[in-house]
Amino acid sequence: MSKIINFKTELKNRSLLKLIVVNITLLLTAISIGFIWYYYQPELVTTKMGIVCTILAMIIFVLSYNTQFSLLSNTKTEPNSKEYLTQLIQLKEKQTFQQTTMLSIYFLMLSLGIGLYYFEYVSKMSLTWGIVTCVTTALWFAINWFYFRPRAIKKQNAKLNKLLIEFEKLNAQITT
Repeated sequence: MSKIINFKTELKNRSLLKLIVVNITLLLTAISIGFIWYYYQPELVTTKMGIVCTILAMIIFVLSYNTQFSLLSNTKTEPNSKEYLTQLIQLKEKQTFQQTTMLSIYFLMLSLGIGLYYFEYVSKMSLTWGIVTCVTTALWFAINWFYFRPRAIKKQNAKLNKLLIEFEKLNAQITT
């Protein structure tokens, strides 16, 4: 039982810390992007649309991500209660939605925003540097989408699934 309580506490603390770090990181990134817009005064409307699209992607992602906070901050239930198992299942559903729908929307909007932003500056580069910039950016997006994203999702799901299994076993023992 103490193993489950420790794992529950560890998962909750790590998830809350990650939530805080994501909020701060995206807030600082959005502020930095706003500063770049103000300081460099882009000429083309596509650059401005790219900045808006990028910041909007971050806002949408953070708002969706923060829906997990209510489930993570709830401390009313005991570790062996069916209510906590229900909360874990709800958290799993929210994470699945976040990992599929919201992450895809975020990634597409961010890619579109960066593409629109780059248009002004890549058009001023030589053909060689423009191709290098576009290929490097596309490669970085591909690495994030096909390598880092699946690894992060797998790691996050493994932790939550482990806790769900333990609580399902515990609830089965209690009800029998």
